[in-house]
Amino acid sequence: MTPKVGIIANPISARDIRRVVASANGVQIADRANIVLRALAALAACGVAEVVMMPERGGIGGHVLRGIERARGQSAARFPRLNFLDMKITGTVEDTRCAARMMALAGDVAVIIVLGGDGTHRAVAGDCGTVPIAGISTGTNNAFPEHREPTITGLAAGLAAMGLVPPAVAFAANKTIEVSIDGGAPEIALVDVAIVTDRFVGARALWRTETFRELYVAFADPEVIGMAAIAGLVEPVTRREAGGLALILAPAATAAMRVRAPIAPGLVEMVGIQSWARMPAGTVFTPALSAGAIALDGERELFFDPHQDVAVRLVDRAFHTVDVAAVMQFAARQGLLLDRPLEGARP
Repeated sequence: MTPKVGIIANPISARDIRRVVASANGVQIADRANIVLRALAALAACGVAEVVMMPERGGIGGHVLRGIERARGQSAARFPRLNFLDMKITGTVEDTRCAARMMALAGDVAVIIVLGGDGTHRAVAGDCGTVPIAGISTGTNNAFPEHREPTITGLAAGLAAMGLVPPAVAFAANKTIEVSIDGGAPEIALVDVAIVTDRFVGARALWRTETFRELYVAFADPEVIGMAAIAGLVEPVTRREAGGLALILAPAATAAMRVRAPIAPGLVEMVGIQSWARMPAGTVFTPALSAGAIALDGERELFFDPHQDVAVRLVDRAFHTVDVAAVMQFAARQGLLLDRPLEGARP
């Protein structure tokens, strides 16, 4: 079976209130299409013959098809065959989830390239099964997808999909945080779970720091934007090490300590911190707040009342991503992209 690569490009990521209150621009449809074209050209260079893509109403697919035809007319580039999934388009996150499920069930999709922010990647990770993800940042808070030129991500995804790099090198395990209310089916976060007092749903994205009360992170990186940056500036935890970090937050005016954290692009706010501790995998944490909202990767998704029980648990090795850096280092050492391998290539 010839492996395929899937592409899920979210046409509406990076359009929440944080783009209004911060100094940030969205990624336009034409720019998203150009990102896809760069990734497609890289996939073709690795021998990928067919790509399947999620359909959408935003216009990304149309721009991509026109770009392919224009390049073919000029004999300027070579692309894989591009097909679109046969699925109903709703214009909601369910499109992303449906596409991920269809690609996972197809059996011949070796890697899924995802364009979006933390929310899009979370939707894909929840339904992609054992198919690894290669993330490209086009959202507001891009704490999970690493910032990298899409051509390089496409090369790494192509090399991994074609089996030219051993799976132990090509794919890295990732953590998730599960949240359940009254023992119900858990929702997941890839980066952080925030417990906030504000139940107002007019804007799902978090940006009012005075409402923050508790924070659970799968990794704490001082170089990212968003809630995970708060934890990263207190005690860094890498993506690859086991466990995460749990923090008790408070209004900055009354907290035991304060940290200036970049909670959105161009928005650095003072956040109050009472305490923090490591979050071992499998240990159940229960929020102290009796009622409020739960934000998954920066967006309010769940709400709870005093009579409800909330359980938060970190899961190690929950899904896999393409380790772009490791793949490209392996490709360089082995001469995988050379016309003639170098003498003395070593593993």
